[in-house]
Amino acid sequence: MPDTPQPRKKGTRARPAKAVSQAAKRVRQAADPGRKAGDSRKPKPEPLAPPEPGRAPARTAPRVEPERRALQVPDAKVGLSTASVYPRGAASAFELAGRLGYDAVEVMVWTEPVSQEAGALRGLAELHEVEICSIHAPTLLLTQRVWGTEPWDKVDRSIELAEEVGASTVVLHPPFRWQRDYALEFVEGVAEREERTEVRLAVENMFPWRARAREMQAYLPHWDPVDVDYDHVTLDLSHTATAGSDALAMANALGDRLTHVHLADGSGSYKDEHLVPGRGTQPCAELLESLAAQDFSGSIVVEVGTRRLDDEQRELDLAEALAFARLHFAAPR
Repeated sequence: MPDTPQPRKKGTRARPAKAVSQAAKRVRQAADPGRKAGDSRKPKPEPLAPPEPGRAPARTAPRVEPERRALQVPDAKVGLSTASVYPRGAASAFELAGRLGYDAVEVMVWTEPVSQEAGALRGLAELHEVEICSIHAPTLLLTQRVWGTEPWDKVDRSIELAEEVGASTVVLHPPFRWQRDYALEFVEGVAEREERTEVRLAVENMFPWRARAREMQAYLPHWDPVDVDYDHVTLDLSHTATAGSDALAMANALGDRLTHVHLADGSGSYKDEHLVPGRGTQPCAELLESLAAQDFSGSIVVEVGTRRLDDEQRELDLAEALAFARLHFAAPR
């Protein structure tokens, strides 16, 4: 059944879903395990023991208030990838993003016609009052026939779509090893296209493919973009888990070239898990805090897997991921 979200009156926001407050409580409780869920009261002080006979009561030290420090919260957008609602379509992603309070949406170009059509995407963005921050080019294994089979055509059409919807970034996967001609000219081809457009082409970190004890280099020039001459890079935290990479070291090595983040988590499995941030082993909170301290101005896009979930649990997971991003994307001034 096609997604048919109910329109809102222009200039109004939907009431935040119950999922948002529930997710925020879960994130806060994870940060403070000693606090009961839903308890916002200040803890009561323990009663003083009565003084021993013949002894003067002990004098209590004056209470010292903890130092309050201002936080720096950069202007970077927190977006939702349409891949995060799969098998639901783009319309569901925009509707959820607007209702839960995301700033923007990243559109994964897929077989779904809406994901390929600028007018339809602009209409969804206007209806739900969210921006389109990025376009993910159909350079995945499962989208090899979307927009034909010529890889540069896919890249060029993704750039055109980004320009038409006002997105600042196109996310690209590096070439597969069997795309030898494309791979030979990939780095130079990306640079040439960036000179002709204001859209940033941010190449994503990937991971080696593994089967039993064997490891295969599936991407060229490499799955790790740190030592490749890209001007802009997307850092995906599920991919760092699968690759066994140090996400913080990678971010530090990339420096200003890190312009886009796929916020997810992973446990180190060979599978690309795309867990809700905070549920795996990746330093998601530390990375967000580090980026906030550097006044990161790119986009942070939640890209998590929800395809096995029902609609209610999907909404809860996406609300939790947003609450996690809001909580940790801040740093002391």
